[in-house]
Amino acid sequence: MTAEREERMQWIDEAVMAGSRQSEACKIIDISAKTVQRWRQLPDNQDGRIHAIHAPRNKVSEPERNAIMKIIQEEEYAHLPPHKIVVTLADKGIYLASESTMYRLLHEANQQHHREKSQPNRHIHKPKACIATAPNQIYTWDITYLPTDLKGWFFYLYLVMDIYSRKIVGWQIHETEASAMAADLLRDICARESIQPQQVTLHSDNGSPMKGATMLATLQELGVVPSFSRPSVSNDNPYSESLFRTLKYRPEYPEKPFTTLAGARIWVGGFVDWYNQQHLHSSIKFVTPDQRHKGEDVAILAQRQQVYTLAKEKHPERWSGDTRDWSMIREVHLNPDKANIKTDQKEAA
Repeated sequence: MTAEREERMQWIDEAVMAGSRQSEACKIIDISAKTVQRWRQLPDNQDGRIHAIHAPRNKVSEPERNAIMKIIQEEEYAHLPPHKIVVTLADKGIYLASESTMYRLLHEANQQHHREKSQPNRHIHKPKACIATAPNQIYTWDITYLPTDLKGWFFYLYLVMDIYSRKIVGWQIHETEASAMAADLLRDICARESIQPQQVTLHSDNGSPMKGATMLATLQELGVVPSFSRPSVSNDNPYSESLFRTLKYRPEYPEKPFTTLAGARIWVGGFVDWYNQQHLHSSIKFVTPDQRHKGEDVAILAQRQQVYTLAKEKHPERWSGDTRDWSMIREVHLNPDKANIKTDQKEAA
């Protein structure tokens, strides 16, 4: 017993002999009555908590442990989890141990992992992060339904966007979804935009037209690098999803379903002209996709910056800080890594 502890016990004993209650004396010297009781009971006067290592009385013995592990590892049971092993053994009139005991023994033997014959869940990695610093580097595309006046029948809009400029670089409408039709659209885009091998990465989801044999063969032939979203993860293809929302929420979007394929193509053609030529896109500093695709946004934004600078010089009292930032967006990210991206990307079209 340490000197300090002996001294405290002596104070308590003296207080009790003088007529005080032990609990009150413990409060004054800031220790609990349980601590005093433990000090009095331990013959070696040590703190019993540091020696409190107790094996449960019902612990599985080493021979029992070896017998259980031997049966678990037999061919008949090796592919089964413990909750099925105990049931199978019980049907044979055998009880070895509980499910929790079997799980614990497997864990201690470093065998607590996937044991069933079915394939374990696969971890699907996020698509590789891509950065576009100029037009015709990264395209995204998808297919959306356009309703018709025949219930259950749709037209299919194939639409390809350049994420750097947000320009719709190609589109088609067909009565069916097919890999061959998507391949024809891609050929047309590559010819019109003078795309060179390995110049463009084309991102899409995992639909059959996107991963069909004809489409994949065309990508290889044209030297276009494929990129795919994770299954059922729409956020991996945000630009196309956002564009389709813009299309279907336009005030001019027909309230009634399309009656003919020609009518659908006329309406979508008008939308594409408006989107590329007139739409001041908020994510590219309010220039049109066509202006940014052609590189005209550099002069436009520089002019705006000059206008704001002159306005502040003329009336500085109207500004509490800097003027609006009209510097151009130089990088556009697709599926960026959170650790590597410093600014939030606005996906709204």
